[in-house]
Amino acid sequence: MTLPGPTSHSFFSQRLRMHYVDWGNPDAPPLILLHGGRDHCRNWDWVAAAFRDRYHVICPDLRGHGDSSWSASGHYTMANYVYDLAQVIHQQKLAPVNIIAHSLGGNVAVRYAGIYPENVARLVAIEGLGPGPRQGAQSDKTPIAERMRTWIDETRINAGRRPRRYPTLADACARMQAENAHLNPEQVRHLTEHGVNQNEDGTYGWKFDPYVRLWPPYDMTREAIAELWSNITCPTLLVYGKESWARDPAEDGRLSYFRNAQVLGVEKAGHWVHHDQLPLFIDKVGQFLQGD
Repeated sequence: MTLPGPTSHSFFSQRLRMHYVDWGNPDAPPLILLHGGRDHCRNWDWVAAAFRDRYHVICPDLRGHGDSSWSASGHYTMANYVYDLAQVIHQQKLAPVNIIAHSLGGNVAVRYAGIYPENVARLVAIEGLGPGPRQGAQSDKTPIAERMRTWIDETRINAGRRPRRYPTLADACARMQAENAHLNPEQVRHLTEHGVNQNEDGTYGWKFDPYVRLWPPYDMTREAIAELWSNITCPTLLVYGKESWARDPAEDGRLSYFRNAQVLGVEKAGHWVHHDQLPLFIDKVGQFLQGD
């Protein structure tokens, strides 16, 4: 018998209606799957289906993404994203919770785990760390006035830009395929169908708010973020694809900030490891969550 798909639910965070899907099995240990930037909660469907028998799987849409509300100001900060994660865990009484998170979601999850280490049982972050404090990005050296001017200019440009519209769903699928050559046709179709809305004129557009592309002009310092990494007490698995732009955290020093972490580098995988090498990902992460 084919089990039913997930059910949609909502909660409120800073007056925004936030969306998540629940895969059932509420008596099992909770597992949150948190997506990356310009993505949506249904990108986890294959992972959720694999773990739903063992865990109570919940997949939120980040604010400005999927079926969650957009910020009225068009301003999206890491603090807002962390608050949203804190809210779903608090409101649904999920702690201690297991978390698997990708990219932007991974960045959010590792910060949350450093703020509330007692609330996270096990953590998997797929390319979610960003640069470490030793990597000295040029942006850190840019004066704040210059960063603010750049952000203001980019925001003005974005305000005048019309969101891309695709004449057909097939055109949107082609754009999805171009983003990740590893995806098979079934994955492309599924991710696109759940990632677009059909406009009144019949065209298709992505669900995410275009303003989520804009990174705020200031954030926590890299040293402060690394301090949060060092606060994490739960077992942590840091995953990266060996065909991705991401670097090995064991080689560049980021791993050393974690108390209890290991690294998994995956061959023939890019940024979306959980799509590119799904069977291996399910196997390795399943063992990790079980403590093997």
